[in-house]
Amino acid sequence: MDILLNILTTILDQLQKPTLAFLIAGMMLAALGSKFEVPDPVYKFIVILLLLKVGLGAGIAVKSADPLALVVPALLAAAVGIAIVLLGSVTLARWKGVTPVDGMATAGLFGAVSASTLAAGMAVLDSEGVAYEGFIGALYPFMDIAALVTAIVLAKVAQARRAAQSVQGGTLTMGGSGPKLERGLIGGILTDTFRSPAISALLAGLGIGILADPASVFDSFYEPLFRGLLSILMLIMGMEAWARLSELRKVAHAYVLYGVAAPLMHGMIGLGAGLIAHHLTGFSQGGVVLLAVMAASSSDISGPPTLRGALPEANPSAYVGTSTGLGTPVAILSIPLWIALSGLVMA
Repeated sequence: MDILLNILTTILDQLQKPTLAFLIAGMMLAALGSKFEVPDPVYKFIVILLLLKVGLGAGIAVKSADPLALVVPALLAAAVGIAIVLLGSVTLARWKGVTPVDGMATAGLFGAVSASTLAAGMAVLDSEGVAYEGFIGALYPFMDIAALVTAIVLAKVAQARRAAQSVQGGTLTMGGSGPKLERGLIGGILTDTFRSPAISALLAGLGIGILADPASVFDSFYEPLFRGLLSILMLIMGMEAWARLSELRKVAHAYVLYGVAAPLMHGMIGLGAGLIAHHLTGFSQGGVVLLAVMAASSSDISGPPTLRGALPEANPSAYVGTSTGLGTPVAILSIPLWIALSGLVMA
């Protein structure tokens, strides 16, 4: 009974958080036939500011970390982000009725990191007196960017293949030039992805944060504006989500199952990666737990605007609803599980 009460309390708390509250408000506006709209240039400006802020914050965190101690956990964090997206590409994205672009966008959010869930994990460890590395906050951009770029590239590859099939009457030419064409296709998509406004803004902010000293403009301009701009973005995405909600009626069960099961599976991947870092570098138990927490979490800040900018055809009802509505509560509730498991295997 206590477990059910905790689950319900966590879900209610999430409904009151700005991310989900503004998303629901946008859906209600659309349902009531409101004429509310944000001009497209204003929307694009908001997205660029949001992603520059995320990149700058990540760069500042990376620069302040110990480079030698950071290398192995950072590489493992990036590998976890990629692994989560690849797992989603062979599960959710191949579910009957789920479009590949919606499946990959959802997997991308689950591969990326929720800063609020990470903060909750740190708070739990602090209350339990479990120590962790000070550079943990610098790990999330490695997992975040790796997951989002992988999801965007795989979604665009799937779209290109489907377009080629339709042009060629449902069959792909697989002669001697096939692999060469495939390499050219993936190379072109990678180039387009890194040149896209969303990823470019994220990487530009990351580079400036690492190589320059943007703390003053970050604290005085980007940080105060961030939450307000994010709320407007979620309002827009809520209206889009309502308009496309009917697309999910036949496959809603797929997203529900993924939203509940994925954080637990992903957390186990993160836990395994943390144990590898422990054996290679002496990574602490708290670090192992927080790597599992990051893997179990799903992005509520950097992910939505990145995917909205890079994959505008993806359905926000699918990826934001599944991530924030289901994935985040499960990820937060699973934090004690990672503490217990890490204690067992590292005792």
